[in-house]
Amino acid sequence: MVFRCETRRRQAHKGLLAGIALSALPLLPAAGQAASSEPLLLEEIIVTAQKRLENLQTVPASVSVLSGERIARSSPTGVADYAAYMPGLAISSGGTPGQVSLALRGVAPVGPGATVGTYIDDTPLGSSANYARAAIYALDLFPYDIQQVEVLRGPQGTLYGASTMGGLLKYVTRKPDLNDTEMRVGGDMSGTSGAGGANWGIRGQVNLPLIEDRLAVQASVYKQKNQGYIDNSRSGAKDINDNTQKGARVALLWRPAEPVTVRLQALFQKVDSRNNAVVAYDTITDQPIAGKLDSQYYMDQPFSKDLDLYTATIDWDLDFASLTSASSYSTAKVDTAQDASSIYGVAFPALTGGAVPAGLSRFDLLLDHEKFTQEVRLASPSGGGFEWMLGGFYTWEDSTNLQAASAQTMSGSSIPGLDPLAIASLPTTYEEVAVFGNGTVALTDRFDITAGLRWAHNNQDFAQISDGALLGGAQRVPGKSSENVLTFMASPRLRLDEDVTLYGRVASSYRPGGPNVALPNVPPSVDADTLVSYEAGVKSTLLDGRLQANASVFYIDWKDIQIAGSNGGVSFLQNGGKAQSKGLEFETVFVPVEGWRLGANGAYTDASFKGDIPEVGAQDGDRLPLIPKYSFALTADYEWNLSGDWNANASAGYRWTGAVHSDPESSPEFVRTKAYGVLDISAGVHNDVVAVRFYIRNAANSHATTTADLITSALGSPVQIDRTVLQPRTIGLSLDFTY
Repeated sequence: MVFRCETRRRQAHKGLLAGIALSALPLLPAAGQAASSEPLLLEEIIVTAQKRLENLQTVPASVSVLSGERIARSSPTGVADYAAYMPGLAISSGGTPGQVSLALRGVAPVGPGATVGTYIDDTPLGSSANYARAAIYALDLFPYDIQQVEVLRGPQGTLYGASTMGGLLKYVTRKPDLNDTEMRVGGDMSGTSGAGGANWGIRGQVNLPLIEDRLAVQASVYKQKNQGYIDNSRSGAKDINDNTQKGARVALLWRPAEPVTVRLQALFQKVDSRNNAVVAYDTITDQPIAGKLDSQYYMDQPFSKDLDLYTATIDWDLDFASLTSASSYSTAKVDTAQDASSIYGVAFPALTGGAVPAGLSRFDLLLDHEKFTQEVRLASPSGGGFEWMLGGFYTWEDSTNLQAASAQTMSGSSIPGLDPLAIASLPTTYEEVAVFGNGTVALTDRFDITAGLRWAHNNQDFAQISDGALLGGAQRVPGKSSENVLTFMASPRLRLDEDVTLYGRVASSYRPGGPNVALPNVPPSVDADTLVSYEAGVKSTLLDGRLQANASVFYIDWKDIQIAGSNGGVSFLQNGGKAQSKGLEFETVFVPVEGWRLGANGAYTDASFKGDIPEVGAQDGDRLPLIPKYSFALTADYEWNLSGDWNANASAGYRWTGAVHSDPESSPEFVRTKAYGVLDISAGVHNDVVAVRFYIRNAANSHATTTADLITSALGSPVQIDRTVLQPRTIGLSLDFTY
């Protein structure tokens, strides 16, 4: 059960920042690295996309990487600040870290379940249960203490399992060093145009070898305060969307014997925000009602998210193969509220026959999620005529989705007999077991084929507990579901020579089904939706290692899409309709002369419904919501020696995102968000100890909007368009010390 108000909240996050990127950006020198006079070769990038260490340029799949050093150059506070430099990745954000939705290759999360998986190292985060709202609150890790971020485009169901239909976003954390003691401390301060004060952040990390070559510990902490820049013209409050991020990580690396490595990790992150970065637009003129940075709400809409993660990974080299055990336990909690006065408050007279005048309504949402995962896999050494991997996976999840809508007078007092309007609790238990296998056969020195299968079985227990004036009194309805899913992958690869690789890839993935809410004429459960992707690509390193040029084309056939319907203001799920997505992506980086890196990349995505889907107002040929058709990025980086061990660098990046739709064009709730471009620049000096960096995000001070949601009252009349606005120009200075 999901109130219509909560469905609106989901849609408020739907507009997407399309992503394009340079896979070669991580090839830039690190902050403390001297500009080299050696040959102008692009450095090799190692990725873990296929759960083994491989050169990015030889992986037969579309993968992009951003290094932690490159991400840090513009001092971002969340994935929305740098995702636009990865091709095909689209981010929907409420303007606050932690409120993000991810999409890849046009596979938009039109239902509440995620279509892009999120990982920290070997650990999956987020829920597979539909009512845990994984599509809205994807993992948004603060970009400190990160080695690199990997984006795997296309279905990853064979190796990574459920809810990886569009692909995967993986955060790779820094590992403790067994030999070198190091301490890093730093901070930054910045100002945002129109904000009520200075943004600031502090951070630190220490690495301590406890037993040389055997045992080391690494710890890091950070805190970031971002000032608000949105005013509430209705209440007169200023700078209402300030937020705070803080977190810590402790990692231990133990090598008790030469063939055995043990990695333990504890990670904590907390985000608190007073309001979203939402601006009110008129439904007729599509212009700001009060101002380009003004909202129109009766009450604050706070948001908080807490994540605790504990992991244990054991690697054992058995000579003939490596045995890996990856265990994790995590808890996540989201506590947020929405001003629903324009939705429910205006309907009080209709609900009471005129006895109660229009008033205020607050919608509260509390999500609690607990998850345990265990994966064991056995993998052959890399190289040779036959590589193989066998594995098993288990997960247990317990989630609670608690929703409440209040009824208050305009002065904020409870209205007897009407308050609460509705209360619903949706506890869900999800359990899954899976086995998988992957193998690569070399048919010649230059041609090989990789293939894999994964079988998964899940059971879900669900309860619908509800009460309130809108829901007809107290009730409790249980539900159960069970399903088996088989996913596959096949990928031929041809190395034309040492510099050029051609590949093809056919792969499938799915999003789990589950129990449904109890409503008349609504099926008791919803099935998994599935897709099959067909891809061809080329990866090349040319001009004596000075140019990398990668490109891929794809076609995706998506069926039994999980879509949200509505009955009496209550949302439910059902399977219906098909969609297709086709497109291309390219990534290039060029080193024309020593010190320079030039990049250009982009994506074209044509994703549309096939057949009418009345439940979401879609007609055959309507574009899928949230996905831009075109997007691109241009970057330029220059590094040079100043004197002695002092070096300087300067960078500029321009990202352009095409128009996106909030809903299908044929839907009465359709709203279009215009295309926009953003310029980011930075410059700095550094040596092995000190790094000073000046940066400007959104240098042109664009007030473009990135999301759009038509707010409609419970009586059916449009109220306003809520649009999330870009953070205005932010100018800052960052200082870091390494010892």
